[in-house]
Amino acid sequence: MSLTAPNEVVTRALVRQVTVPGLDRPAALITLDNGHDHTKPNTFGPAGLASLDEAITTALAADPAFVAVTGKPYIFCVGADLTSLPLLADRDQALEIGRLGHRVFARLKDSAVPTFAFVNGAAMGGGLELALHCHYRTLSAGANALALPEVSLGLVPGWGGTQLLPNLIGIPAATQVIIQNPLMQNRMLKPKQAAEMGVADVLLEPADFLERSLEWAAGVVRGEVTVTRPEVDKDMWAGVLYFARQTLDQRLHGAVPAAYAALDLLETSKDADFATGTAAEDEALADLIFSEELRSGLYAFDLVQRRAKRPAGAPDKELARPVTKVGIVGAGLMASQLALLFARRLQVPVVLTDLDQARVDKGVGYVHAQIEKQVSKGRMDKGTAAKLYGLVSGAPTAEALDPSAAGQRTSFADCDFVIEAVFEDLEVKKQVWADLEKVVTPQAVLATNTSSLSVTAMAADLAHPERVVGFHFFNPVAVLPLLEIVRGQRTDEAALATAFAVGKQLRKSCVLVKDAPAFVVNRLLTRFLGTVFAAVDAGTPLEVANNALDPLGLPMRPLALLQLVGPAVAHHVAGTLHAAYPDRFAVSENLRRIAESGQPVVVDDEINPEVTTLLVVGDQPLTAEQVRHDALDALAQEVRLMLDEGVVAEAQDIDLCLILGAGWPFHLGGVTPYLDRTGASERVTGQRFLPRGAASLPA
Repeated sequence: MSLTAPNEVVTRALVRQVTVPGLDRPAALITLDNGHDHTKPNTFGPAGLASLDEAITTALAADPAFVAVTGKPYIFCVGADLTSLPLLADRDQALEIGRLGHRVFARLKDSAVPTFAFVNGAAMGGGLELALHCHYRTLSAGANALALPEVSLGLVPGWGGTQLLPNLIGIPAATQVIIQNPLMQNRMLKPKQAAEMGVADVLLEPADFLERSLEWAAGVVRGEVTVTRPEVDKDMWAGVLYFARQTLDQRLHGAVPAAYAALDLLETSKDADFATGTAAEDEALADLIFSEELRSGLYAFDLVQRRAKRPAGAPDKELARPVTKVGIVGAGLMASQLALLFARRLQVPVVLTDLDQARVDKGVGYVHAQIEKQVSKGRMDKGTAAKLYGLVSGAPTAEALDPSAAGQRTSFADCDFVIEAVFEDLEVKKQVWADLEKVVTPQAVLATNTSSLSVTAMAADLAHPERVVGFHFFNPVAVLPLLEIVRGQRTDEAALATAFAVGKQLRKSCVLVKDAPAFVVNRLLTRFLGTVFAAVDAGTPLEVANNALDPLGLPMRPLALLQLVGPAVAHHVAGTLHAAYPDRFAVSENLRRIAESGQPVVVDDEINPEVTTLLVVGDQPLTAEQVRHDALDALAQEVRLMLDEGVVAEAQDIDLCLILGAGWPFHLGGVTPYLDRTGASERVTGQRFLPRGAASLPA
C-alpha cells in the first residue's frame, strides 16, 4: 500500500561522512532537516520516513565506523506529522503508517554497525522513539522538550516507545513518561531528569554538543567508553501496572481509551518479543486513529499550538506602549504571585502596595522566599536571583500614591502598567482606580484581575476610562497559561495592544473577551457547579452529584474544584451571575452555608462529613445520569448564549479557555466537541458548535 500525505512538510534525512579523530574510517552522520527554522520542528510523515530509510541505506553502504542521527539546530524531531492522521481513509492505512515507522526505525536497532542518536534539541513522540531505537544516545543539556505525549492526544507511542522504554529505564519510570506525564498537562522531561532516568547515556553541554558527541561515540566504538545500564526489575511489572490502572480508574473512570491502551502495551512489553510488541502497537494505533477522542485531541492540540499564539481579534501590536515599570495594588497571595511573574518575565521594576507596611512586607517576603526556593532547587542562578531581589519592592498605599514621591523607587507615578488584585468588590476597585488616576500618567494602562466584575463599570467614573482593561489570571499564576484579556466598552486599541504585548512577554496564552459577567471560564464553571448544587439542593447525595461527571475524565471532581476555587469565591461569583442572569444562575443556600462555615469541602480526597451536616435538602434526588445530563445541557445552553452575545470570537476560543484556564483535557477538545459528540448541543440549541469532521470523525 502506498501512503502519501499531500500537505506533508517533508523532513529530509541528509547524510554526510564525518572524519572522527581516533577512528580508522569515517562515521556516517544523518541530519534531520525540514528546511525551516526551529519554529517549524522536524516531523515524520510517509515521505520523511522514506527519506530516512534511504539515508540509512546510504550510510550503511559506506561501511562507516558508526551511524549517528541528529537534528537541525535546536530540534531533533517532534514525532509524527499529526496533520496527516485525519486524512487516512481507512484502518488499513492507519496500520500501514505504524508498520512503516517500525520498519524504518528497526533498521537502526538491528544494525550490525553501532548506531547513535545525538539528541541536540526537542525530541518528542516518534522523534524520541527514533532515538530509543539507536544503540546509544547523547543528550544536549539545552534540549527543552523531551516527552512521549501521545496519550494526551488520544494516541499511544506507536513506533516502539511502549516496548523499548520500559525495558530501558524500568516500568515505574516508563509509566510516568508514557501515561502520567501526558495526563498532567503534558509535562516534559528536563534533560537532567531524562539522563538520570537512563533515557540518555550521557548529558553534554549544548555549546559544542556535536563535536563532543562524536568524540564520545568514537570512545564507545574504540572500547574506551563503557556504557552500563542497570538491569530492569521485571518482578515489579505487575504491581506497578496494577497501581497505575487503579489510579487511572480513580482519575479518568475509563474516559481516555488511549491511557488504557498504553497500559496494555506496557504489560505486553514485559515478556513479548519486540516483533510481537510492535505489532500490538500497530493494532492499538489503528484503533485509536479512528476514535472520536483522537479527533478531539488533535483539535485541542491545534488550538494550543496555533490559535493560542495568534489571538483572534487582538489589535495591531505596533500600537502597544512600552512598559518600563509595573505597579501592583494589593500584596496578598495573588498579587505576590503576579509580582514575581512580572519581574521574571519583563525584567523591569515592580512595586507592590497595600494598606500598611506589614502587608507589604509579607508580600515582598513571599516573592523573596520563592526566589530563594528556585535557587535552592538549582532552577535559578544567584546572579538572576540578585537581580530579581532588586527589581521587586513595596510601600504602603499612602507612600506609593503620594504625588510628591514621584521619581522614587516605590512610587506609582512613573508606572506604565498598573494591575490591581484587591478584594472582589466593585466599589473597592473603583476607589482604587480613582486614587491611582491622581498619580499615574494619562497613558498608563490600568489592568484589573477581576474574575467576574464589569470592567466598564469599574472605569466609568475615571477621566480616562479608555486605558482600563481586564487582565484575568488563573490560579496558580505560574502554572496555568491562560490570560483572559477583557475589552471594556471604552477600552482603546493602545491599552488593549499593550495588554496583549505584556501578556505575551509573561508567556501567557491570551484570549480576547468581551466585558460580560465572569467572562468565559468562571461563567462556564459557575453554571456547571450551579447544576451540581441544584441537584444537591433537590436531595441528591453529595457523593452521587460529585461523581456524576466522572465519565468526562475531568481533572478534578466538582467538589475538589469548589475547594480549589474557595466556597466563598464561588458563592460570590454565583451572586454576580445571578444578578445578571437570574433565570440561569441560582445562588444555592447550601453553597452559602458551606462558605460561611469555613469548613473544607474535601479532606484527604473524601467529602468532609462535617459539610454534609450543614445541608438542607429536598426530597427529589437525581441519579448520576440525570445530573450529568443536566450539566451537559446547561453547558451547551451557556456556550451558545456566549457565542450569540459575542463574548468571544468563536467556539474555538471557549475550548481554548477551558483547556488552558481550567485544565480540561484534550480528549474532550475543551468542551464543544464533547457536547457535539454526545448530542447535547443539538438537543439544547438545535445545532452543532463545530462542523462534523472538525473535531470528530467525518460523517
